This record gives sequence, C-alpha cells and structure tokens, in this order.
Amino acid sequence: MDQTDPNSPWYPFVWVDAKRMGGEPCFRGTRLPVRLLFEYLRNGRTIEEFIDAFGGVPRDKVLGVLEVSASEIDRGARAA
Repeated sequence: MDQTDPNSPWYPFVWVDAKRMGGEPCFRGTRLPVRLLFEYLRNGRTIEEFIDAFGGVPRDKVLGVLEVSASEIDRGARAA
C-alpha cells in the first residue's frame, strides 16, 4: 500500500510501500528506486541516459523528482 502522503509534493512522482522494494522510494508506477537517478547523475551520466536505460520512467517524473529535490534543499537551507 502506498504510504506517500497525497498532499506531499513528492506524491505525483514517488511512491513508498513497505512491502515492495523494502520501502525504498520508487518512481510512481514502477519498482525503480529514485536513488538510481542520483547515482546516474553523480557518475556523470545525463538525464537522457537515465531515461534511455530505464524507459519505464517518464521524463516528467524524472524532472519532477529533481524539481522537488531542489525545492526541498532550498527550503532546508533557508531554515538552517
């Protein structure tokens, strides 16, 4: 069962289910962990390479995760 709060900015892009993938956040509608996107980027790969490698993840979900991540970082940094 999806444990992501429907009011969360993550909801359109990410889902979490303790009984699937060990509760790891995944792109909504997939079993692909979101952390793989960040591993790809950290290793110098592009968003396009990620999308090509994992065709089941729509571009809008990839960009949504990046946008919400940036917003959360900005919000957290301002609160510190």
